[in-house]
Amino acid sequence: MTSLDALWLPFTPNRAFKRAPRLLVAAEGMYYRDADGNSVLDATSGLWCVNAGHCRPPIVQAIQRAAATLDYAPGFNMAHPAAFELADRLTAIAPAGLERVFFTNSGSESVDTALKIVMAYHAARGDTKRRRFVGRVRGYHGVGFGGISVGGLENNRRVFASHLLPHTDAHLPTTHGLPENLFAHAQPTHGAHLADALEEIVAIHGGDTIAAVIVEPMAGSAGVLVPPVGYLERLRALCDAHGILLIFDEVITGFGRLGAAFGATRFGVTPDLMTLAKGITNGAVPMGAVLMQRALHDAVLDASAGGIEFFHGYTYSGHPLACAAAIATLDVYRDEQLFDRAAQLAPAWEAAVHALRGEPHVIDIRNLGLVAGIELEPRVGAPGARGAEIMAACFQAGVLIRVTGDIIALSPPLIVEPAQIEQIIAVVREALRRLA
Repeated sequence: MTSLDALWLPFTPNRAFKRAPRLLVAAEGMYYRDADGNSVLDATSGLWCVNAGHCRPPIVQAIQRAAATLDYAPGFNMAHPAAFELADRLTAIAPAGLERVFFTNSGSESVDTALKIVMAYHAARGDTKRRRFVGRVRGYHGVGFGGISVGGLENNRRVFASHLLPHTDAHLPTTHGLPENLFAHAQPTHGAHLADALEEIVAIHGGDTIAAVIVEPMAGSAGVLVPPVGYLERLRALCDAHGILLIFDEVITGFGRLGAAFGATRFGVTPDLMTLAKGITNGAVPMGAVLMQRALHDAVLDASAGGIEFFHGYTYSGHPLACAAAIATLDVYRDEQLFDRAAQLAPAWEAAVHALRGEPHVIDIRNLGLVAGIELEPRVGAPGARGAEIMAACFQAGVLIRVTGDIIALSPPLIVEPAQIEQIIAVVREALRRLA
């Protein structure tokens, strides 16, 4: 067997993993197959990204054709037709006004790119005082220095605290933790007022110094934190009142997860910029994108003297294989009406996950679309241990779940069947009872 020593796994307790590795060797539809030949039901869409299910033939075939036709094309002073086609396809399903696209290779790159676009836009308008970015406590925006600077997950920031971006120390409070919202179904009813914390930041720093606010419409990696009714609308209004740009990080919420094309669509709130990745290619090829209001793009171009307008980009921006995968993925979403399917399954999903209320150690359940967070009471002196044990128990029972500390996060592919929902919940229930 190949040695496990050389590889350093991301976001993993490596010593523990290598004592009892979980190795996946194949996938199809709703299932993985592990190295022992066991079938494992995917209740997490891989890592929030395989929204259409695994190894879908139209996507696989599109990648194969692209690899045999145009393996690579530079994106600097050069391009290929599929990149323009994909940009058109994305703007066609985006909220009105988000008419320009910049391609990246991941959610982390999308966030850093969005922050740079904001800075370039304000500079182009001569509004050089706007240097501050406002994130949110428990926000996750990838692992670039820009993303962890505006993010609000302390474990991600702690080691790098002395090297974070300047002017990123102000964060909105998390919407999580209001006792009135425990076990809320879909959007909780309390907490819209938490957006007003932006007014406090404005009072301290001045609204004319804030370049942008960045939030996830629904925070996924922090444990499925669903926005209270009216919260995003209030945040949009406050940003408008102070001339502040609003960025939605839709790396997780994009492409049907909430029962609509994007979280912005689901909530009826349009940001100035939107970061994408994960479901854009169904996880088959790394890719990300930033969608933005046309006015931002035009301001940067109009301010240039005719040369390069934006000194930023990646070797693999708009990679031919990624574009082929993304176009085929959008075809699958459209042809199988998967966004609508997610919305139609949402009530049954909601009823199933909330049936876990009352099981051992369950202290809260949250849901929206085809995503759910099941929060467990941490073990005294060992936070995260209970979550890790539940994940291992579910995997052994044939279901892959994701945990964030002591929060179980469930986000199955949008092709999930009702019987598979029942299986996911039954396995989680049995694991909770067995490890009580």
